[in-house]
Amino acid sequence: MRFVLSLMLAAAFALGALALQPTRASADWINPALLNGDAGPGGGFFQSSPIPRRTVDYDGPYAPGTIVISHSERRLYLVQEGGKAIQYGVGVGRPGFGWRGSYRLTRMAEWPDWRPPAAMRRRQPDLPVFMAGGPENPLGARALYIGNTLWRIHGSNEPQTIGSEVSSGCIRMTNEDVTHLYERVRVGARIVMRD
Repeated sequence: MRFVLSLMLAAAFALGALALQPTRASADWINPALLNGDAGPGGGFFQSSPIPRRTVDYDGPYAPGTIVISHSERRLYLVQEGGKAIQYGVGVGRPGFGWRGSYRLTRMAEWPDWRPPAAMRRRQPDLPVFMAGGPENPLGARALYIGNTLWRIHGSNEPQTIGSEVSSGCIRMTNEDVTHLYERVRVGARIVMRD
């Protein structure tokens, strides 16, 4: 009887543990091996940026909560209270794909799907028409949509591109940094792209 009771308790425990495990279909599913940098070639999904995030002094004209992107510096600044800003390294548009101006953050997405624009697919015919969100998706862990444009501030599964002119106009960040930024901004925030 004791053996049967032990067997039943073990089975109940196993089923309960399985029920608590996230599934791949969950929007928040992350393979722990990816977090630890054990994902094979290229390392983990949440790799540190080659340009470390840091808090810097800020005396510019923009209000706290504004995202300021410097194309020439390859940096993004989230303006804070008290004359400070959080500085992130970013990848920017390659020559011919840069942009300037002031926009609003119109949408935010976790593990966004990707639909490459027709013009991009013409330049790169091997691109899919659609790619579901997840670790292999080029938009990475989070995306911040800029105005009514095709541009986004998004994660990347290619952290080595941070600090470069590499994109078709989007702003790339490491998945770690874009998640950090995502947690600190809201729809309606001002986004300024300069020099």
